[in-house]
Amino acid sequence: MARTSEFVNHLLDLLAPLGGVTARGMFGGWGLHRDGRMFALVAFDTLYVKVDDASRPEFAALGLEPFRYKTKGGTNTIMSYHTVPADALDSAELLCEWAQKGIEAAARAASENTRPRSSKASRRSR
Repeated sequence: MARTSEFVNHLLDLLAPLGGVTARGMFGGWGLHRDGRMFALVAFDTLYVKVDDASRPEFAALGLEPFRYKTKGGTNTIMSYHTVPADALDSAELLCEWAQKGIEAAARAASENTRPRSSKASRRSR
């Protein structure tokens, strides 16, 4: 039986104007994807949108919290995903604006990961 979530279905309805947004279950939560990139996650019925150095200041200025979890070893880990304003969860227009910031951050991260890197392993030894 496929896993479902009323909250995730609500988010997908609100995000429909963006086109192509899908949800995939992961680690007890959900990843929201568009164009093959994860741009948001849902954990404990809370939406977190991907941020990076370009978008993080806007989220921080509004006091939007990052996604945090504690590892088995007791270490607190903060990920590059932040909540959105509460009123965005009731407005397709607002939620799409915040989701777009996550989509753009995911695209920037993907472009950084495809840049060629120099590596000792790629050099021929003589």
